[in-house]
Amino acid sequence: MRQWFFTYNGERSGPFDDEQARAQAASNTNGYCWRDGFAEWLPIHAVAELGAPAGTPPPPPPGMPERGSDEIDFRIIGEDMQFVEIELDPGETAIAEAGALMVKDSSVRMDTVFGDGSPAEGAGGGGFMNTLMSAGKRVLTGESLFTTMFTHEGTGKAHVSFAAPFPGTVLPIKLSDHGGRLICQKDSFLAGARGVSIGIHFQRKILTGLFGGEGFIMQKLEGDGWVFVHAGGTVVERELAAGERIDVDTGCVMAYHSSVGMDVQAVGGVKSMVFGGEGVFLATLTGPGKVWLQSLPFSRMAGRMLAAAPQTGGRDRGEGSMLGGLGNILGGDNRF
Repeated sequence: MRQWFFTYNGERSGPFDDEQARAQAASNTNGYCWRDGFAEWLPIHAVAELGAPAGTPPPPPPGMPERGSDEIDFRIIGEDMQFVEIELDPGETAIAEAGALMVKDSSVRMDTVFGDGSPAEGAGGGGFMNTLMSAGKRVLTGESLFTTMFTHEGTGKAHVSFAAPFPGTVLPIKLSDHGGRLICQKDSFLAGARGVSIGIHFQRKILTGLFGGEGFIMQKLEGDGWVFVHAGGTVVERELAAGERIDVDTGCVMAYHSSVGMDVQAVGGVKSMVFGGEGVFLATLTGPGKVWLQSLPFSRMAGRMLAAAPQTGGRDRGEGSMLGGLGNILGGDNRF
């Protein structure tokens, strides 16, 4: 017997059998559904098995702008310290986090806007207040109040490149291939096509918010175009089946589908908590859906840098060596 799962605004329910799934779909069609055999989550409207007429086009996810994102081309350059180069046709626009620019052609005009510049900001007649709320959401997720827009105003092709703030991987994701919505760690957004909306996702469970590694607020990227998110170290992608669970270090969760459930659990007994070196909690990710994990969270790298930095008054501890200053001379690390 097939099992169905539904998700509405990030809240997942199921499993349901066929009859229960049809009843659920009839009660609320403004969401997504998944069953074994589906490559990805599909809008409930578009699934004929749940009562949708054959040939019904999939509607945009709730809250997504009606206008499609710009169709941009790109390439990822580098191995360990990557950057993304975006190719623009005349009139096309890329958006980026303030301060991410590396280089651009002279025909690309740069404008700084309040918020994320998505069409959804002006929807509903809210005007300035909608834009102000959008910018406020960006601050909560660790981003700047402003977004920079890069528009090609010349002829032919033009290029603009964006670099990540610390070593790692730039991951390109087409949102339309992932249900139009992606939940990411705070401040992971680097750049994207015009039309992508950057919002917030609240962790509703208290323990997950306190100990999940990302706090109560994460980034929510919505739209149908390309986005480029930055992760520390190497990125690994996992596809979780319905009910499948993995346990992850809380800082290594980079992004996941909105259908994936995230929670936390204790690492084990007191001895594991105190001497295991993995903290007190692990993040648990439960399918169905796709998750992206990073091998080197920035917090871990910053902690190692802080531990190795000279202590009090700029004096070096010699990293615990009994040789002290002599060890620095022999190691070529002496500073005058």
